[in-house]
Amino acid sequence: MLPTVSIIIPTFRRARWLRETLATVVAQDYPADRFEILVIDNNSPDETRSVVAEFATVKKAPHYLLETRQGANFARNRGVNESTGEILVFGDDDILVRPDWLRELVAPFVADPAGRVASVGGEVVPVFPEGCPDWVRGFHGPQALRPDAGPTREGQVPMSANLAFRREALAGVGLFDTSVTREGGKQFSSDENVLTRKLRAAGREIWFAPAAVVQHQMPAGRTTFAYVRRHAFDSARSRVIDRVSEGRGSTGYLLSRFAGNLGKALGFTLAAGLNAVAGRGGEARKALVRAWRSCGYLYQIPRSLAGRI
Repeated sequence: MLPTVSIIIPTFRRARWLRETLATVVAQDYPADRFEILVIDNNSPDETRSVVAEFATVKKAPHYLLETRQGANFARNRGVNESTGEILVFGDDDILVRPDWLRELVAPFVADPAGRVASVGGEVVPVFPEGCPDWVRGFHGPQALRPDAGPTREGQVPMSANLAFRREALAGVGLFDTSVTREGGKQFSSDENVLTRKLRAAGREIWFAPAAVVQHQMPAGRTTFAYVRRHAFDSARSRVIDRVSEGRGSTGYLLSRFAGNLGKALGFTLAAGLNAVAGRGGEARKALVRAWRSCGYLYQIPRSLAGRI
């Protein structure tokens, strides 16, 4: 018998995209009595609640929950606590899935009665429904962790936009870290890194299932220079916070990273200037984004050494 599954979708202020996501998620080719859909509204000021209500009469209607503590990981953890499935599937509020998505994502668990597989990530393919500047495309692409279903290598971490866990595996390592999460204007990433590392340390396997593919919609707001720059900055910060919180950030290591990124920040800034002078605006923006990523390290490392986030 197929395992019971809880699909958990945190959402914040993306009613339009959530409507498209739910239209594909509710149409899964999976026994209706074996899965549930939970939408966790993280204080959205738009019509999120009414969008969920639009699906009240479908065969597999999603459940609406409001989580008032701001931050994606608070919403994810609320979904875990409210769910009932043996397998917990996390998806973003702007993904599009095929009818066989859930079956493909759950397949490695089904084929592993011994329970060695603790987590399975599916492929995430970025799409740009409102268009995308050429210089931004280079920052996005499929994960392509492996061509067939199987275990990932150390250092490979499937994205939380399409990621499943055994409930009992999470029970052994804890939930998502709410000190590093996306909220407000922050674009902290690495939400899944800590859990993946803990599961590997416990001797469990993290698999990748390329056939369990989702299209990750990237609206125009995510292709602006301001957004891409901020995302790069905060992603670097989150990597430092993640490493320090796990006890893997010695003073020597952090100081070496600081020195290295100081050089990178200066080098990429110079490259940006030269490309701008040469009339290569896209290359200049890419170099500035990379410089801004290094600035994220330069900002966070002293704070982490001082014991602050």
